[in-house]
Amino acid sequence: MVYRVLDAGTKDGYEAWLDLWRSWPGREVMAHPEYLRLYARPFERVVCVVGQDDGGCILFPLLLRPLAAEPWARSGEARWDATSPYGFGGPFAWGLGPRGEVDFWRAHEAWCRDERIVTTFARLSLFPEQLAGIPGRVESRGPNVVRPLQVGLEAIWKDYDRCVRNNVRVAMREGLTFEVDRTGARLDAFLEVYRHTMERRHASEWYFLPRSFFHRMVENLAGQYVFVHALSGGEVLSSELLLCSAEHVYPLLGGTCANAFRLRAHDLLRHRSVEWAVLEGKKAYVLGGGLAPGDGILRHKLALSPRGMVPFNVACFTHDPDACRELESDRSRFPASHGGPWSPKLEHFPRYRA
Repeated sequence: MVYRVLDAGTKDGYEAWLDLWRSWPGREVMAHPEYLRLYARPFERVVCVVGQDDGGCILFPLLLRPLAAEPWARSGEARWDATSPYGFGGPFAWGLGPRGEVDFWRAHEAWCRDERIVTTFARLSLFPEQLAGIPGRVESRGPNVVRPLQVGLEAIWKDYDRCVRNNVRVAMREGLTFEVDRTGARLDAFLEVYRHTMERRHASEWYFLPRSFFHRMVENLAGQYVFVHALSGGEVLSSELLLCSAEHVYPLLGGTCANAFRLRAHDLLRHRSVEWAVLEGKKAYVLGGGLAPGDGILRHKLALSPRGMVPFNVACFTHDPDACRELESDRSRFPASHGGPWSPKLEHFPRYRA
């Protein structure tokens, strides 16, 4: 087993990372260095931890965050923690046997100690066959919905809940059309619909991403995304940004104009997107989860794949328990000195970031 860490901030590291990613049959967009760069703050490092042997490879893309950047950090803080970006991450693996996994994790723990990395939080792929075995703590964070695509268009249509089929028929009768935009030509229209939707839903600040986020995606991830639009008379009524991996499609962000609800624009958009993914030869369309167990968002997604519910798991690695306790102590003292109590949720990991 050859263990190494590739840093996207260096030319050699970036190119080696891309070469490995291109050699992987799965080529998940969330393991691409440019995808991680979308979410990295200026002071964070974008790295990919790699394990290779003659049989296969592990790719573990991570954002490394300096704890010194936190307002509660003590003077001289030199430790880090690691996380996967938004979405579904690794450790991705292919062609690797159990012996290689054991060697990888042994080397990885040694690297974390050397780099003073306290914890790692990884959002895991919904497809277990993509993942290396996880020696750390794995927790379920709620269901997600996956629409299998290899059964064919006719079977998919019949599998939809009746309300979805009826809504698609309404949209078709209203003359709505569907468009796939591979270059971001209608980015302005997408942003208008998306921001309108986030404001209407009173979304958290995180979702109000700057325009530069989308420009970077358009410029640096060509072929790994499409925008899809439902239109009426040339006007975009519903729009989504889809991430496109070799085998899977992931709706990332999107929205629908409130005045288009009666036209069932979003149902048409999702149905035509699924059709497009089938024609592109994809195996699955990941619809995602809800904001709370059993909420309306999750029920809407299940209507498109009634038997498609799968668990969304995360891996929680504690590399230095003593450091975790120290950081929790530092974090707990900070709000006390700023006029408020610290009440972290028990399930939050790492707890000092709650």
